[in-house]
Amino acid sequence: MEKRDYYEVLGVEKNATTDQIKKAYRKAAIQFHPDKNPGNPEAEDKFKEAAEAYDVLSNSDKKSRYDQFGHSGMQGNQGGGGGFSGGFNMDDIFDRFGDIFGGHFGGFGGGGGRGGQRVNRGSDLRVKVRLNLKEVAEGTQKKLKISKLISCDKCNGSGAKDSNSYSTCTTCKGNGSVTQVVNTFFGRQQVSQPCSTCNGTGKSITHKCDKCTGNGVVKAEEVVEIRIPKGVDEGMQLSVSGKGNAAKNGGVNGDLLVLIEMLPHADLMRDGNDLLYNLSLNVADAILGASIEVPSIENKIKIKIEPGTQAGRVLRLRGKGLPDINGYGSGDILVIVDLFVPKKISKEEKKVLEGLSESENFKPTSSKGDTNIFDRVRSFFR
Repeated sequence: MEKRDYYEVLGVEKNATTDQIKKAYRKAAIQFHPDKNPGNPEAEDKFKEAAEAYDVLSNSDKKSRYDQFGHSGMQGNQGGGGGFSGGFNMDDIFDRFGDIFGGHFGGFGGGGGRGGQRVNRGSDLRVKVRLNLKEVAEGTQKKLKISKLISCDKCNGSGAKDSNSYSTCTTCKGNGSVTQVVNTFFGRQQVSQPCSTCNGTGKSITHKCDKCTGNGVVKAEEVVEIRIPKGVDEGMQLSVSGKGNAAKNGGVNGDLLVLIEMLPHADLMRDGNDLLYNLSLNVADAILGASIEVPSIENKIKIKIEPGTQAGRVLRLRGKGLPDINGYGSGDILVIVDLFVPKKISKEEKKVLEGLSESENFKPTSSKGDTNIFDRVRSFFR
């Protein structure tokens, strides 16, 4: 099923502020909340759809990528998709966006309170990857050595010395949750929430692991292999789910955010999906015509220069540019003709040119009323 536009899902404009996006999501979440729509799978789908839209539009990096590339730009989120398509369930949504309702998300009705263990989430990591033009055109695999926090192998991320290094949490008395009365959109209600002292486990650590000093994580290096799709552009950010820092004392790993940088090409300059090449043509070839080789992403391409080719003319090699990241074909190579005028010439050459300068064929004509040159300029800067 084709995804709906995220702005349409939340009913906001593209220039909506962060507060407006948050307000729109809160409204949709209340409308389609499972506790208000028991046994209604359509409402649950819309609830998840709204959470996915908010996940993207509330994040400046994801929103920028979505505005530029649409849903296809979210496909770089390997393992997790562009939001919740990677398998987030209802509890994931409550854990991640519970602060939308002041920490009481889910406190609707008698069955709405969500106790149990709170899920920790590790922090995200950000790295840069520099790509050449060929890697952008074909897509590539990259192996990155990342310094990050990983789960402690001695205590399996628990932070405790052993299984006997625990005592009952004094805050929740071992229940893992605390009950309190809160104000919600439906009036004052009693809700149960994970205990903040023990993170919902019901236990406190009495003897800490000597390797991680009770944090459950240690610093280490890990080699992460990522797939770069073809057609990415400078400044685009990909997200590799679960390859960020491990969470302290167990939980969900953060993400690895990969920022794309492009290495300059010796001859070609990128303009969207098109590639620009400045062809320096000598006067004789421009007058007589010639067969010239121009560079492309891989091999040189032979093109024909028509006799009388003027400076500023743009020759288009269709489909020889970069692939569109959304799969809509490829751009072109635009060859911009520039005439090479030598600074030094021999006496014989000077004599020939002085003779030619008197010829009517070598006297310039006015371009007044000739729109061709302006059309070429508009085409180039379209």
